[in-house]
Amino acid sequence: MAKDKKPRRPRAETPKGFRDYFGAEVAERNEMLARIAEVYHLYGFDPLETAAVETVEALGKYLPDVDRPNAGVFAWEEEGDWLALRYDLTAPLARVAAQFRNDLPSPYRRYAMGPVWRNEKPGPGRFRQFYQCDADTVGAPSVAADAEICAMLADTLEAVGIPRGDYLVRINNRKVLNGVLEAVGLNPAEDRETADAVLRTIDKFDKVGPGGVRELLTTGREDQSGAFIDGVGLGNDVADTVLAFMQAKGADAGATIGTLREVVSGSNIGATGVDELEQIGDLLAAQGYAADRTEIDPSVVRGLGYYTGPVFEAELTFEITDEKGRPRQFGSVAGGGRYDDLVKRFTGQAVPATGISIGVDRLLAALRAKGRLDGTTKGPVIVTVMDRNRMAEYQAMVGELRQAGIRAEVYLGNPKNFGNQLKYADKRNSPVAVIEGEDEAARGVVQVKDLVLGAKIAESASLEEWKSQPAQREVPRADLVTEIARMIGAGD
Repeated sequence: MAKDKKPRRPRAETPKGFRDYFGAEVAERNEMLARIAEVYHLYGFDPLETAAVETVEALGKYLPDVDRPNAGVFAWEEEGDWLALRYDLTAPLARVAAQFRNDLPSPYRRYAMGPVWRNEKPGPGRFRQFYQCDADTVGAPSVAADAEICAMLADTLEAVGIPRGDYLVRINNRKVLNGVLEAVGLNPAEDRETADAVLRTIDKFDKVGPGGVRELLTTGREDQSGAFIDGVGLGNDVADTVLAFMQAKGADAGATIGTLREVVSGSNIGATGVDELEQIGDLLAAQGYAADRTEIDPSVVRGLGYYTGPVFEAELTFEITDEKGRPRQFGSVAGGGRYDDLVKRFTGQAVPATGISIGVDRLLAALRAKGRLDGTTKGPVIVTVMDRNRMAEYQAMVGELRQAGIRAEVYLGNPKNFGNQLKYADKRNSPVAVIEGEDEAARGVVQVKDLVLGAKIAESASLEEWKSQPAQREVPRADLVTEIARMIGAGD
């Protein structure tokens, strides 16, 4: 008789492309979100939370390099409708702006923060779920709204700990690029497929350089893995014009604007785009956002297909070391632009909109790379258990500490081995342990052990130094809260 098979145990592992976030990581992210929200709020934006699930129809086909309706998203069919986890926070905003257009003020200024999901191939540092922080203005046609977004982005980066000189907000305009395409005889309205292929190609400028872009625009190229990537099929003269546009950045904004006017000569939409770039540059300069913070850069394209005008990108300019020990620049941490046709999909009427999206995980990684975050957080004060029968007194201690705003907990594991209690405190990164046995209770005192100082003494101090700076001392029970507040700096 065959033995009954035991039920298969589930694998204790996260799905591919996803990860878990623990204490310090969550605390650092929450602090960053709070700082970003402060800047957004200061600029007059209101918070908005939308559902994690939207209809695929509402999301639209705007992910880069995606042709199939449901590719790139986590989607499922329900009662005849295809639903999907949102892949960004902008498409849901467009739906909200259309759905509540009679109730919302115009312009409508909102910010949103939360996870988004993309069903793409994961890789090193590339996950299928990540956080974004968006701020958008819906209903403002003036490029003053675009300039404001760029200024706010610069302020936000500085607020979270990226100093001036370590970042640059780079600005371009899709209208200028459309003008370039028109100048070479490629009309985006008539051949959207080729135009999008050109956009995707020049968006790789930072990765493959001008030579690589030329190959991809023309006959194709072999990538680092040896695979051959087909080219767009443009002629060399057309590729030359596109590259001239990509490399039009001059010594200052005036020189860049002048070169762009030459490149798009004869294109009305291109000329309009250059005028808008000039206005944005003047508005930013008037507010003090000079070339050390913002610049006009024709190499900025942005991959999403819904952008219709100015586009912007925040790049961190400092170098880091990659996994192979090679120096490289950190790169982009935020991007956005104007998308005047996104709400129109729902209403049939043009609704101007512009906004920015910050990649929080990228920003956190940047701060860690600069040594401004260490991936640790201060743990709670641990009240140890020397006598199970005195649990009420130990709980009274943590209650007093919490009332004073000091994070604290009683050890709730097996108290039999006191060494394990101190090991637990170390794992929690606790600053102080409180010890009260029968003898201390009878004398009305407690022992307070400075775990931070104790670790330092154990590492390097001599015997004489250890004796002069004891990490553990006795204090009156009545002074417990005052003493611990002094030791750790309550409110730090």
